Amino acid sequence: MFPKMSAQTLKDESLSGLTVALALVPEAVAFALIAGVPPLTGLYAAILIGFLTSLLGGRPGMISGATGAMAVVVVALVQQHGVAYLFPAVVLAGMIQIAVGLARLGKLIRLVPYSVMLGFVNGLAIVIFMAQLPAFQVADPTATAEAVAGHGPAIGRQWMTGFPLALMVSLVGLTMAIIYGLPRLTKAVPSTLVAIVSISLLTAFVLPLWEISTSTVYDLAGSIKGGFPTFEFPVSPMTWQSLFTLETLNIIFPYAVILAGVGLIESLMTMTLIDEITETRGQGNRECIGQGVANMVTGMFGGMGGCAMIGQSLINVNSGGRTRLSGIVAAVCLLMFVMFLSPLIEQIPMAALVGVMFCVSIGTFEWATVHTWRKVPASDVLVMVIVTAVTVFAHNLALAVLIGVIVSALLFAWQHATHIGVEIKTDENGTKRYQLHGPLFFASVSSFRDLFNPATDPDTVVIDFYYTRVYDQSGLEAIHALAERYRKAGKHLRLEHLSSECRTLLDRVRDIIVINVSEDPHYHVSTDRLG
Repeated sequence: MFPKMSAQTLKDESLSGLTVALALVPEAVAFALIAGVPPLTGLYAAILIGFLTSLLGGRPGMISGATGAMAVVVVALVQQHGVAYLFPAVVLAGMIQIAVGLARLGKLIRLVPYSVMLGFVNGLAIVIFMAQLPAFQVADPTATAEAVAGHGPAIGRQWMTGFPLALMVSLVGLTMAIIYGLPRLTKAVPSTLVAIVSISLLTAFVLPLWEISTSTVYDLAGSIKGGFPTFEFPVSPMTWQSLFTLETLNIIFPYAVILAGVGLIESLMTMTLIDEITETRGQGNRECIGQGVANMVTGMFGGMGGCAMIGQSLINVNSGGRTRLSGIVAAVCLLMFVMFLSPLIEQIPMAALVGVMFCVSIGTFEWATVHTWRKVPASDVLVMVIVTAVTVFAHNLALAVLIGVIVSALLFAWQHATHIGVEIKTDENGTKRYQLHGPLFFASVSSFRDLFNPATDPDTVVIDFYYTRVYDQSGLEAIHALAERYRKAGKHLRLEHLSSECRTLLDRVRDIIVINVSEDPHYHVSTDRLG
């Protein structure tokens, strides 16, 4: 599981894990607040899920934890039924994810087109960028407590102006300058870690000399101090007896299914991206099982559930993290922060973390799509725009991917509906031969029917399928219907070079099929080796 490492690799992995742990704190806290649960619920999820997926998952170097996509799903459950129902829903979601992995369905990620992947990545980059903008807001002194309670916390915030805005922008810019500039001087330590530490020291020891302060992690969440995660399942007022009732299952099952689906889609998409960056290949089915085990455990230990985090995964990979060790170090460091180092971590300025995430956003966005959009098919551009828009405005990555796959499939079907063609020849015996080209499936059935005219064709007709693939039941039914048309016209029809699969399914017209074992095509199906 852990390959032999050199001292340099061990240092890179450890420092990368530490960098990720620092960046995980505000993310986990923010997602916990979105879900309506205490900050420690998000931190415990980041610790447990990060550790277990690094240990058991199928993609070394990928970081998992509490995510916004999962938080958005559970917020309604928490509001309507209370936090006690959250944890069994997370456990059930983990069981579903394990079942998906054992059924070897992780390979379905191969059905996601590259245009959907680009739209997903670009949309996520925009979401990461926009998620940092609230850090440029301060409390509105004119907002009353009643107004905030009635309209939500957003009513009590206003944009920074004047010196506070200039200070925030300067610190964010300095953070980004260190991240981009330090690697040109040395790569001995991750530039992201140096940036966070440098800005933290600046705001802790230098700015106070001029009586200047800036917002910190403590301002976001208060104290993050806590103990070691303990087994708390089920949570009061739920009991073991009430946990296994049909009423409880009716409440948590829909949320568990959505959590499992969102978690797996986001994790497998992130895995594909990290595969591309590292030029290695992860194991989709193993990742599904690892995510499932992690969610089951975190649900039993008071965590809110989670999945792969593309932002933190990119920080890890760009900081030198390539093995399971970096993820494990990140989880252990995060646990140490919560248990022993919370006073220090709470003083990290938000400007430093915002600068880090801005760099992640810039690095995530596929800038090549801006320059090449005129060179790729219009259908691919449309899919990218749709996926990006859904990701940004719906804040639902799983929905964006599903819509992208569906739109891509429909566009593919539309484009190939007219690709079926025919070469017609008549031999010296008066036999008319139709040599078909192109796919025969539901979208091309209409074009297929229009190629033939039994009323005017000669008595003997041959349809050659050597260059044609029959893809679905609609294609088979079209062949059945065409054979009946020739029968009613009193014509003799023969079908040549059908695949063995088609011959097996075309029982009603088997008497007109000509079998030539040496020439008939055979189509091999991909195995599960790539799953």
